[in-house]
Amino acid sequence: MSITDPVAVWIERERFHDDVVECLTVILRTRGCSWNRCLMCGYRRDTDPRVKVEDLKKQFEKALRKGKAKMIKIFTSGSFFELEKDFRDFVYDRVSELGFERLTVESRPEIVYRVEEDLEKIGFELEVGIGLETSDDFVREHCINKGFKFEDFVRSARFLRSKGFRVKVYLLLKPPFLSEGEAVRDALKSIDDVKGLVDIVSLNPTNVQSGTYLEELWRRKLYRPPWLWSVVEVLKKSKIEIISDPVGAGSSRGPHNCGRC
Repeated sequence: MSITDPVAVWIERERFHDDVVECLTVILRTRGCSWNRCLMCGYRRDTDPRVKVEDLKKQFEKALRKGKAKMIKIFTSGSFFELEKDFRDFVYDRVSELGFERLTVESRPEIVYRVEEDLEKIGFELEVGIGLETSDDFVREHCINKGFKFEDFVRSARFLRSKGFRVKVYLLLKPPFLSEGEAVRDALKSIDDVKGLVDIVSLNPTNVQSGTYLEELWRRKLYRPPWLWSVVEVLKKSKIEIISDPVGAGSSRGPHNCGRC
């Protein structure tokens, strides 16, 4: 495991306004998330405390060799704006130089305000993804351990949009301790609650990642990932357009049905 190599890099087709274009997707190996307490998150496996700014720059340059694309998404197993400004500026410069039209990153809501330090560097479309998971504060705090409130998300989303940036929200279908029916109702209510605050909603059916509290529940038969039919139900009943790309679909750790359908 080299600290100068990205975790993964690939090119995929992605929606871009009314078109479908090539998107370069990059997962960087960073020092990880400062919160690092969410019950279902296993992304800490892709982190290394030794990583420095120069290592990140080398990772990013290697990733850029993968090929040309119109968009670029960067995942950091944490908040992009927690990374040093020197590296953020390096990313912005390379994105501009190579002609990417959109950069997508992720952040916790309390950290997005650091983008104000970067405004003069951003001459392209910036999209910031925030893992709200649910609009229900009780579920987010006690079933996910996310560490922030819905009002924190609302404030950060309004701030980002006031600066002209796009906001993408991730909603979790079936957090731990919710029944199938509760999970569907929670997702639908959350979609309704974020309407008008964000540009795109991504519905993420829960998958069981290694080394997590959720995995322990799953091993003890105390948790089952959502049925794919639940994903379909939320998509059909949602009053706004949403996207969903289920990870591990059809496997025992991911959203799945009975095996016959």
